[in-house]
Amino acid sequence: MTQTPGVTAPDYDVSQPLDIDFAGAFADVTEDERAWQLAVRQFVQDEVLPVIDGYWERYEVPMDLVKRMAELDFLRDGVDVPGYPKISKMAEGLAAMEMSRGDGSVTTICGVQGGLALRSIVMLGSDEQIEKYAGPMARGEILGAFALTEPTHGSDSVGLETSAVKATRDGVEGYVINGEKKWIGFGSIGDITVVWARGEDGQVHGYIVPQDTPGYDAKTIEGKISLRAIHQAHIVLDDVFVPADSLLPKARSFKDTGRVLFATRLGVAWGAVGQAIACYEAAVAYSKQRTQFGRPLAASQMVQERLTKMLSVLTQMQLLVKQLTRLDEAGQLSGPQASLAKYTCTRGAREVAAIARDLLGGNGILLENRVARHFADIEALHTYEGTESMQALIIGREITGTSAFA
Repeated sequence: MTQTPGVTAPDYDVSQPLDIDFAGAFADVTEDERAWQLAVRQFVQDEVLPVIDGYWERYEVPMDLVKRMAELDFLRDGVDVPGYPKISKMAEGLAAMEMSRGDGSVTTICGVQGGLALRSIVMLGSDEQIEKYAGPMARGEILGAFALTEPTHGSDSVGLETSAVKATRDGVEGYVINGEKKWIGFGSIGDITVVWARGEDGQVHGYIVPQDTPGYDAKTIEGKISLRAIHQAHIVLDDVFVPADSLLPKARSFKDTGRVLFATRLGVAWGAVGQAIACYEAAVAYSKQRTQFGRPLAASQMVQERLTKMLSVLTQMQLLVKQLTRLDEAGQLSGPQASLAKYTCTRGAREVAAIARDLLGGNGILLENRVARHFADIEALHTYEGTESMQALIIGREITGTSAFA
């Protein structure tokens, strides 16, 4: 398009990666880890960024991207699956960072499919269950959901009320599940759901429930202004019968559920870093291209101060996730440390996004300039996998030795 200065709105290119690592946090990653990171970045640049705004605006799941992630082996979120190469925790984190730099919904798809549903089966399932589901889930042939949160049990999910009682139907021994779940990614458009329910022994157990099972009724939640390229569901389980071999045999209590969640918490922090990077990249690029008062915004002292603030916050986030990932690789990461990563990085991402939104002015609310989508999606990231308040209580208990949970 021919542009007339002062009349035609300029086109801004704010999508190019800057490979931000001001403090050299990732200077010592291995060649394989770096290659995995760059492979995800290439996928984001070539296939996610050109189309994701449309999916987000239409409130539509990008099933073509889901298929491509499976083909590229990005869908299992680093979970060990027989026949697939092992991925280090650092490579897994770098991949989450790069995927989130592209889009929060796409990263959440990986987190739901691989990090939660697939991990539950691989970590807590029987050999037969792993053989049946792991490969097909890694290939995207079976889409899975993870149903823990309930309409009245979010932060206090340990108090869930969904029940599972032993029963026999048509000569088949199994369980009847009753209850409700909410905010369940892929819960209405997937194939199976790992449902967490309280058994007759009072403990929480996991059950693999096909979504076409009679009594399983899932409706896509409407009206979201965040993570609009993945659907979450409100699920009603009304006398849902599953055979005995649907029980995850190693899911014996909520502590086992917590093991799955613990394994994903650093991934959420890495995702926050990626979304902050996207906002920072957009702000830097825009400040160099946008002219006001006869000069680029980048020549303004105020703008340079804001960019410096963003880089400062971002660098702290990078150093934190890198160090805690190394601890995780050594088997030394504690729950409170993982909580600190989530608490710090989602707070930091919110701050970076807010500065970027303001720096872009009116253009900051347009999807085409990236920041608005990340600005909204970070709000969901800030809440799921444990709200800021819950993480603070976990950390506070570690600091004081006193529990302040209500």
